[in-house]
Amino acid sequence: MADNNKMSREEAGQKGGQANAENHDREHFEEIGQKGGQANAENHDQEHFEEIGQKGGQKNQSNN
Repeated sequence: MADNNKMSREEAGQKGGQANAENHDREHFEEIGQKGGQANAENHDQEHFEEIGQKGGQKNQSNN
């Protein structure tokens, strides 16, 4: 734990994520993932996805 018995942001995030995982099933996470993906698709055009796809491909090529 961080100084003065305070939890760091990282520790708080891990604790919250663990609690979230314990309180929700796979279906819940699939549902919110679908909602997020739909919102992302509504907010960005094809060019955006092509651009991030190219960046992802370039990143992966450098890791091989």
